[in-house]
Amino acid sequence: MTNPLYDTLFGIHAGKITPFLHLPDGGTITHAGFLAMAARIAHVLTKAGLQPGDRLAAQVAKSPEALALYAACAQAGLVFLPLNTAYTVDELTYFIENSGARMVVCDGAGADGLQPVADRLGAQLLTLNGDGTGRLMDQAKSQPDTYPTVARGADDLAAFLYTSGTTGRSKGAMLTQANLLSNARTLAEHWRFTADDVLLHALPIFHTHGLFVATNVTLIAGGAMIFLPKFDTDAMIEKLPMATAMMGVPTFYTRLLDDDGFTRNLVRDMRLFISGSAPLLAETHVQFEARTGHRILERYGMTETNMNTSNPYEGERRAGTVGFPLPGVDLKVCDPKSGAELPQGEVGVIEVRGPNVFQGYWQMPEKTAEELRANGFFITGDLGRIDDDGYVHIVGRDKDLIISGGYNIYPKEIELVLDAQPGVLESAVIGVPHADFGETVLGVLVAEPGATPQTDAIADAVRDKLARFKHPRELIVIDELPRNTMGKVQKNVLRDRYREIFSTT
Repeated sequence: MTNPLYDTLFGIHAGKITPFLHLPDGGTITHAGFLAMAARIAHVLTKAGLQPGDRLAAQVAKSPEALALYAACAQAGLVFLPLNTAYTVDELTYFIENSGARMVVCDGAGADGLQPVADRLGAQLLTLNGDGTGRLMDQAKSQPDTYPTVARGADDLAAFLYTSGTTGRSKGAMLTQANLLSNARTLAEHWRFTADDVLLHALPIFHTHGLFVATNVTLIAGGAMIFLPKFDTDAMIEKLPMATAMMGVPTFYTRLLDDDGFTRNLVRDMRLFISGSAPLLAETHVQFEARTGHRILERYGMTETNMNTSNPYEGERRAGTVGFPLPGVDLKVCDPKSGAELPQGEVGVIEVRGPNVFQGYWQMPEKTAEELRANGFFITGDLGRIDDDGYVHIVGRDKDLIISGGYNIYPKEIELVLDAQPGVLESAVIGVPHADFGETVLGVLVAEPGATPQTDAIADAVRDKLARFKHPRELIVIDELPRNTMGKVQKNVLRDRYREIFSTT
């Protein structure tokens, strides 16, 4: 038995001395150099007693060494658990305990806080800093630069990714080697990635987007990455002429558009811009195409499934949609209560099935049974519809559905009207408690720079376009919408903030 994940993504580049990582300081790390780094780390992990199938939790800043830790886990047959660098000690305690991690790798600055937690839970702790220093790399220096790859099967677990946990405790989604590889192969082919591509990578690597999409696609294609520690507009503009492709979240694109240095000439050698993790405003599509001549490609994925759909590489990339199901992925829209498939065009809960879909939630068999059907379909919790041309539209999360006076209200429909109004940069529509209707609609607006939205005029526009039961009871203007690290609007935060607004009505 071989190790499909390591062999396909990493091992194929053994001895390859072309650049894999282009660093901010102008230096490079070759494919061979990266594999040698990973091998040295793998020796450290196994000398510490870690066995195939053990979990390793990593809360570390983005760096070549952090990426090599992922490769080392694949080579040693360990289950990699990347964790958001913003998590607190209390949050990390849950992830370490729930996963049963045998080792924790963290930034040196957080070691004192985590050491007692690791000791109590029986986990070893090593440090890895953003500059590549720390106890992990100190130990790795003296290790051999080759490692005997551990045999693993396609159905063996490769990673845990914990969900964001906005509606209860986070759940550990179990992803196999086959889950990760099937998606990497499909996306590389669908998006036409080759060894000639240079991906501008400014995403975090504790998340599906930056790690299992951007990195795995580049690896399987044999390409290279410009590896930036985080998004910085000046750095992006400096590096874009070296790149052929970029993956980002919507805020990457809006910030680039805000800079006069982002021009058509700057991106003349770019082949592809991809956006995901949060919806892209239609206005951003329009502005981006006018400025650059490029049409951004939107896709749709989840922690539990990697990528499910994509707008076409060739053909119309339709704003406001996430394209078509990827090859090998079955997608249907179902009634939330009965689970019956709905006619085309109707709104319901999206369900997906395919080799990309996870194996279930770690140590949560009841939750797994609730969301993963016996026939392999995963109930995503995303509300969507399929239009007459087959494009998939995401209209919100099931938990964001507003039920007011017995009527179902889909926030996205109202947000599209609000976003189109003068002076409005973006909006979020939420349901808040109401004594008479159970819930009522609240519209939260963010103004365009230098503008003052006229809420009375906006309310009139909504009245003209939407049925009365969909009208926001009030419109509130705030400075910015709360977002998570991947740019998704946190409607749960808004609901908590404004839940008492109509309590005396």
